[in-house]
Amino acid sequence: MYKIVRKVELRPMVTLYEIEAPLIAKKSHPGQFIILRVDEGGERIPITINSYDPEKGTVTIIVQTAGATTEKLKAMKEGDCLADFVGPLGKATVIDGTKKVCIVGGGVGCAIAYPVLKAFHDAGADVHAVVGFKSKDLVILEDDFRAATSVLKICTDDGSYGQKGLVTDALKELIDAGNQYDEVFAVGPMVMMKFVSKTTEPYGIKTTVSMSPIMIDGTGMCGGCRLSVGGEMKFACVDGPDFDGHQVDWDIAVKRNQMYHDWELKKHEETCNLLKKEA
Repeated sequence: MYKIVRKVELRPMVTLYEIEAPLIAKKSHPGQFIILRVDEGGERIPITINSYDPEKGTVTIIVQTAGATTEKLKAMKEGDCLADFVGPLGKATVIDGTKKVCIVGGGVGCAIAYPVLKAFHDAGADVHAVVGFKSKDLVILEDDFRAATSVLKICTDDGSYGQKGLVTDALKELIDAGNQYDEVFAVGPMVMMKFVSKTTEPYGIKTTVSMSPIMIDGTGMCGGCRLSVGGEMKFACVDGPDFDGHQVDWDIAVKRNQMYHDWELKKHEETCNLLKKEA
């Protein structure tokens, strides 16, 4: 069993969980993920690792409450245990050799972007970042981002904080200002990553995206996370999660990711009603 040793509500629908998982903490690297189950018979969901502490034997994840399983997770308390916490899974992000990089994060995807950003910073790269949120009250990890970047642009949809507009607009401004990036690394909603890739493509800038499609087993067996990359079938769980954003077939990826949208909304509503009755 995997104990929740710390739980912090970063925002009303975004929660940090520090999980006791010593073996996973010893083997983890930036860019990798875990798959968890809240209870026996529960849904398996992939969550990218936010940080890990081999000495404490803990792994930290940041989760947005958006579906049935994340609603159950939010109802858990410090000291409660998860049924399963499996990992680290996927390939670690390649850091070596990059001198200047721009990290682009969207929403809770910033929790995934941060460990990659910090790894580039710790390796000596000049790190710029563009992060986007719907509004000021949804901004997370700002101090962490500032500590590991030389340039940070915060964008909000409504203009309540930072720069009003899309992350792609801010990214293009940085590129047009003469910043020559060895790589742009994007993580967030699929539509955001698609348009980040389309923004960088005319400039010929290497662009890596962290993909999180529907996933079940995390070992390449189920095929649920398959993607078309450069005309070849890839599995996000074992071949990724990082891929060349200019090679991903975004139309297929976005369509597949929306397949269970209505079902997920229904299950979320059922779970919320059940938790209210139990309370």
